[in-house]
Amino acid sequence: MLILGIDSSALAASAAVWDGEKVLSQCTVNNRLTHSQTLLPMVQHVLSHAGIALGDLGLLAVAAGPGSFTGLRIGLATVKGLGCGSGIPCLGVSTLEALAYNLEGFAGTACCAMDARVKQVYQAYFALAPGRDGRGTVARLNDDRAVSLEALEQELKDAHSPVYFVGDGAELCWRQFGEKLEQGFLAPAPLRWQKGESVARLAGRMLEQGGQPVPAEALAPSYLRLSQAERERKAREEARG
Repeated sequence: MLILGIDSSALAASAAVWDGEKVLSQCTVNNRLTHSQTLLPMVQHVLSHAGIALGDLGLLAVAAGPGSFTGLRIGLATVKGLGCGSGIPCLGVSTLEALAYNLEGFAGTACCAMDARVKQVYQAYFALAPGRDGRGTVARLNDDRAVSLEALEQELKDAHSPVYFVGDGAELCWRQFGEKLEQGFLAPAPLRWQKGESVARLAGRMLEQGGQPVPAEALAPSYLRLSQAERERKAREEARG
């Protein structure tokens, strides 16, 4: 099955076509242009360079969160538009779990982290193990969550096996406490950011394990936390009693 994977959950954005065994085409941008400017041209680019048309795809996969609220909405809206127009089924995946697939084949623990501001990150752990056939395993250890940097440091201070920080919150964790960890490692830059390939590969694994795609209109974001505007409104309401 040909899968288009899209991730626009942070500053970097990526789109890729995966055929179940290899990446046919991938494009990643990490500039300050908005995803509304770059995402559809990227999709057109990867389809063209893979030598396929939209109708050849069997699945549209998108990072559904957590991450930037605006970035997630743009990615989901793009996939919904493509899916509604073509009838291609869709699958939303965890941004954090897709990041762990950047490190497939490593041995240790992936600490996947997205910057959530206010000294917090969206975070989840995944156990990594290499495979002799080139296909490693990625096993979830906890649910996606918003957690403070301080609490995360306490959890990891006694880590006895390698912990790899990956995601747009990885450097934030590294500056805060990562260098203090004897078993802490900042993932290499080429593997640190979101990849459309990883979104597509995760979606493929989910299908193998019985996951069911949905029609485009059923896609929904996973924010994990109220927006800043909603938090401020709630604080005002609580202050008024």
